[in-house]
Amino acid sequence: MAQLKLILLDFDGTLVDTRRANALAYIETLAEVGIHLSEEEYLERYFGVRCMEFMQMVGIENPEEVQRLRRRKVELYPRYFDTIELNQPLWNWCSMMRRMGAKVWIVSTGHIDNITNVMRYLRLDSSIDGIISGDDVERPKPYPDCFLKAMEIEGVTPEETIVFEDSSVGLEAARHSGATYVRIKM
Repeated sequence: MAQLKLILLDFDGTLVDTRRANALAYIETLAEVGIHLSEEEYLERYFGVRCMEFMQMVGIENPEEVQRLRRRKVELYPRYFDTIELNQPLWNWCSMMRRMGAKVWIVSTGHIDNITNVMRYLRLDSSIDGIISGDDVERPKPYPDCFLKAMEIEGVTPEETIVFEDSSVGLEAARHSGATYVRIKM
C-alpha cells in the first residue's frame, strides 16, 4: 500500500453536521418569498441538493432570484451555527495525520462562503490545506472531478489518497476517483 499523503473530506454530513443549520437558514430565506417548508420536509427531501436544483424544485426558476436567495441564505446561516456539530473523532484523526505530513482538504458541493464561515466559527480555518467547493468544478459529484482536482493540485495519486463521504453521490464520485474511501454516518 502507498503512503497516505492526502485526506479528502466532504463537509456537510461528514466533517460537520450542518443539517439543522442549513434547514433553518433555508426555511427562513424561503419564508421571505412566501414558500413555507418544515424542517422535517427540508431534511427529508432537499438536504444535500445543490442550491440551483433545490430552488428549481421549490418553484424558483429565475437565475437572478436564485442567486439573491442564495446570498440571503449565506447571510442568515450564521444565526444557526449553535446547532452545528463537528465530527470530533474524524477531525482528531485528520489532525494527527496532518502532523505526520498528510495534507487535509475539504471537497464539497457546498458554497465556499458557507464552508469558510463554518470553519471560521469552529476555529478550524487555519487547520486545513485547501478547499474545493461546488463552484470550483464544472461537473459536481457524482463525477470525481472535485477529488481528482485536489489530487492534481497536491501532486498525489489515488493510491496515496483517502476520501471520507456520507452521501451516495459523494461515495460514487470517490469510487470513480480511484481513491480509497470511507462512508461516514453522523
